[in-house]
Amino acid sequence: MEVAARSTNALQARIKMADFPVHKDFDTYDFSVLPSLNKQKVMELARGEWIDQHFNCCLIGNAGMGKTHLSIALGLAACRQGRRVRFFTAANLVTRLEEAQKVYQLDRLLAQLDKVDLLICDELGYLSFSRGGAELLFQVFADRYERASLLITSNLAFSDWGQVFQGE
Repeated sequence: MEVAARSTNALQARIKMADFPVHKDFDTYDFSVLPSLNKQKVMELARGEWIDQHFNCCLIGNAGMGKTHLSIALGLAACRQGRRVRFFTAANLVTRLEEAQKVYQLDRLLAQLDKVDLLICDELGYLSFSRGGAELLFQVFADRYERASLLITSNLAFSDWGQVFQGE
């Protein structure tokens, strides 16, 4: 009984640390809204092997397709599997990075992000950033390459991401 309570407390702590804006799960996502979305593939992603392999996942599509819902559901699944997850909108992450840089705490924030198994960056491309903010975000993405996983949602095609990072 005590082990189950500790396990539940640890799960709740991981979910709280992830800082999801709301709790959304697969059972409340309507897969019929987007018939081209492969439900089997999404459920395969929910098993989390891609996180163990340090792969990344991009959910790209128009507004209202449920990208944020699915990213949160995948993040919750990762929390349930014992992984450390953090959720940010791209704009919020850039703001946090810029603020940390101003008070000479950037290395500390980057070290905290480095400890996360899955970093979710929602709404990339919805808002534009300063050049410095875009460079900081790119640094976070580059630092995680082949070392830890990113899940990015965007309304921009990958070929248009140069707009976000202000260059190729």
